[in-house]
Amino acid sequence: MASKKTLNAKNLEALGAERLAELLIDLSSGDATAKRRLRMEMVAATSPGDLAKEVRKRLATIGRSRSFVDWRRLGELADDLDTQRRAIVDTIAKTDPNEAVDLLWKFMALAPSIYERCDDSNGMIGDVFHHACKNLGDVGREASLEPERLADQVFDALLMDDYGQFDNLIPGLATALGHQGLEHLKQRMIDLSSRSVEKPADEDRVAVGWSQSGPIYEDEMAERARASAVRSALMAVADAQGDVDAFVDQFDEEARKVPRIAAEIAQRFLAAGRPQDAWQAIEFAEHPRHSIGWLDYEWENARINVLEALGRTDDAQAARWACFERSLSSSHLRAYLKRLPDFEDVEAETKALDAVQGSHEVHSGLHFLISWPALDRAANLVIQRADEINGDHYGILSPAADALAEKYPLAATLVLRAMIDFSLEKGRHSRYKHAARHLLECSSLASTIDDFGPFESHTTYTARLRRDHGRKSAFWSLIP
Repeated sequence: MASKKTLNAKNLEALGAERLAELLIDLSSGDATAKRRLRMEMVAATSPGDLAKEVRKRLATIGRSRSFVDWRRLGELADDLDTQRRAIVDTIAKTDPNEAVDLLWKFMALAPSIYERCDDSNGMIGDVFHHACKNLGDVGREASLEPERLADQVFDALLMDDYGQFDNLIPGLATALGHQGLEHLKQRMIDLSSRSVEKPADEDRVAVGWSQSGPIYEDEMAERARASAVRSALMAVADAQGDVDAFVDQFDEEARKVPRIAAEIAQRFLAAGRPQDAWQAIEFAEHPRHSIGWLDYEWENARINVLEALGRTDDAQAARWACFERSLSSSHLRAYLKRLPDFEDVEAETKALDAVQGSHEVHSGLHFLISWPALDRAANLVIQRADEINGDHYGILSPAADALAEKYPLAATLVLRAMIDFSLEKGRHSRYKHAARHLLECSSLASTIDDFGPFESHTTYTARLRRDHGRKSAFWSLIP
């Protein structure tokens, strides 16, 4: 049972309404967003209709603002926007979904002006608009919307999607659009694609960039954006209608050779119960299938799925094993072992782990064995191939040292030394504090190592560091 001093809703209720009100007034002092939230909650408690008016006014105010929002105030703006979004979705939509849909459209229309006056490199603002776009689909399913009018709104929105705020708009509104709305949207996009574009006179063209072939003009960029919007919309409509052939038609022959696109097409053919067409799509791709250490997971997984659908289970297993061998993919090895009969999987796992230990890329092998996990083999790999370990691979080596420390202190020490040596030899000052910590860890591990074998003892290693790097005072000042 939670203590009565624990901060939770039940314990706060015990303070009473009057005291809670005083606290809220105090806590919201100087916080415009918090005050606005409290005011909206009071309006909502009285009348959802009045709340809709409040939200509409606030959205209009935000839309009129032109001041730049720096990073210090970005969180405040995101909170303000999210407060309006939640008021629409959590309160207004429950009593008047049509009004909520209209407000969400107005909310989404704010995106261009907001993006233009802030730097959203951390995605804080984008997250709010992506949530609102999803809400538009959710609330739209509950509203009474005229399909063709909704399709027109979607059409207009997609042509203004300069910041990706309308990503996934069509899938979200597919139910509300229905067959009639989707067909209307599809036709509008087709009409747009066939409409002739007037090219400005040469002297009126505006260059906005350069490429190897020459200047890139503003009208060219606009036409590319339009073509991309049309293609993306028609693909989304095709998916919503379950029309695989219409989806495929959006790609020319060269595009269908791209492995990622071939995989997308194949997966859709599989979902439509057309495995032979899926196989043709997979095989049509131009793919470096024998590249060592590189794996196009989307294409490989789609190919395996197609082989399974065609009943070619042995070929699917061979593909899984090949993927494992080429890139030490643990997911493909697990899938391979899972489909083997009892006892055969043990032998196959041993064979696989032997291959990992003998891998030409020691760091990938170590990462695999640590994550599998096979710590005994990881320790053996480190000890046998210590001279191959590059201390620059901190993302692999640091977790490896942690995992090996308890049972395999010598291997953990060698991994730590690799990172220490790299930091000092390369003069990576930003890494000195980590290198110092690693050296202290080596000192702690030394007492648990009975035999260093062919490797330096901790005392000898430390003495060598002082001899070779004694002038690096920024490092040694960190050692107690």
